[in-house]
Amino acid sequence: MDTKPNQKPFTNEVTSEKQRCQQAHIVPMSEPSTVQRAGLSGRTPFKVLLCASDASDGLCSALREILERASELSRRVIEVVRGAGGNPGQLASRTKATDPDLVFLFLAAPRPAQLVPLFQALRSNFAGRPLIIVTDGMDAAELCALLRLGASDFLTTPLRRTDVLPRLIRLIDQTWRGDPLVQGLKEKLGLKQIIGESPALLREIQKIPQMARCDATVLISGETGTGKEVIARSVHYLSPRADQPFVAVNCGAIPVDLIENELFGHESGAFTSATTPQAGVIQEADRGTLFLDEIDALSLQAQVKLLRFLQEKEYRPLGGPKTRRIDTRVIAASSVNFEEALHAGRFRQDLYYRLNVLPIILPPLRNRREDIPLLARHFVEKYSAEFHLTPGDITPGAMEKLLVYPWPGNVRELENVVQRAMLLCQSATIQPKDVLLPGVEPNASGQSFQALKHQAVAEFERRYLQAVLLEHHGNISAAARASQKNRRAFWELLRKHDLLQRNTCYTDEQGAIFQ
Repeated sequence: MDTKPNQKPFTNEVTSEKQRCQQAHIVPMSEPSTVQRAGLSGRTPFKVLLCASDASDGLCSALREILERASELSRRVIEVVRGAGGNPGQLASRTKATDPDLVFLFLAAPRPAQLVPLFQALRSNFAGRPLIIVTDGMDAAELCALLRLGASDFLTTPLRRTDVLPRLIRLIDQTWRGDPLVQGLKEKLGLKQIIGESPALLREIQKIPQMARCDATVLISGETGTGKEVIARSVHYLSPRADQPFVAVNCGAIPVDLIENELFGHESGAFTSATTPQAGVIQEADRGTLFLDEIDALSLQAQVKLLRFLQEKEYRPLGGPKTRRIDTRVIAASSVNFEEALHAGRFRQDLYYRLNVLPIILPPLRNRREDIPLLARHFVEKYSAEFHLTPGDITPGAMEKLLVYPWPGNVRELENVVQRAMLLCQSATIQPKDVLLPGVEPNASGQSFQALKHQAVAEFERRYLQAVLLEHHGNISAAARASQKNRRAFWELLRKHDLLQRNTCYTDEQGAIFQ
């Protein structure tokens, strides 16, 4: 790719080409690098700007050392701009003379509200260039605020080569080859499967585009059937990894003694039946996204190994002599209450904190009932096309049944109910009688109050009679007295409800046995 037009010389702390090369450490490499393999070698050199304050000088030095020692980077220019006392205005003004391909901004004590002018200046000075935040630490709310301000990604201490280099290479690749139209299309496709307009849902999904831009782990929490995998796929397809694999693993469906083999794979001879090597799902997700559903089902031993992988970006296959490095983003999901799991010792606290960098909490369907009509009609359209049916609709009575049901199975249960109604209904329109819900009388709709009352009374009488007979061991006289009913009237109730079964023995007060 051609060099940017009107390239500006570095004038900040570098006064000549010779000094620039000496201070920036331009390092030519003879062998093909990761950047060259990624198709970025046509741009020589690429330029990295480190924006730091006095308070964050240690972080700046640590990152600079990583970049200077990276053999993966064929040629690079590293420039440092400092603002005395961390003055945002001074930092912004000093960056105007530079023309980097990527910017690292070091924040010793991040305060998102005070950084708005600095971010606006950096976005104006370096439109379209990736901006990576480097900090000693921040909570999830501050992190999301920085992403909303325009940060492309972030790094936290301790800084590791395995965290820094993949992010840098991928973001530069995205910048040089990125197309705003393609990115816009990705956003539409990535969010297309998320149906809903309720505030409870919108608060969570509006975070997805910002979260997708960075490589931090995401933990999705929500009840079963709320759509956690749909959210995970949206994060993946909006990210720079969209053209790489999305590998989904249900940890709860894998036997405990096989989970490590499933994740990390094995070498030939690792155990008796291991006649050939097998790659694990982590290897399959290289350069893509690994989605670990029901992460709470992992054993404590497997949690330890997963934690090491998340920290070091390396793992060892079963029976393997060497560790392997991998570049993958991890998204985890669970339906459990993590506070209870941590308190009970079923889940490691350090792994939870490593996973819960970017949290997404999905509301249950009963808390966003205004989305039920949208979801129901979406499923009608979906299965009309899938089953080659005439596109239909849902009557107001049927929709009312859907709206008042508590939906313990959430969106998944709603989808199954609509699918069943479409297959069983006799017309193109779903009627109340077609909506079959657990624990709900299927023939209730359309009946009069008196008819429903008669059914309820009859059901009560039958259950009561069965219970009182069982309590008095079939003694009708004793059961009638306990019920405060005349013995003959009690007998007639038994006959009415067909409880005087043939070959069944009953006794009277004197213990006489009769049928």
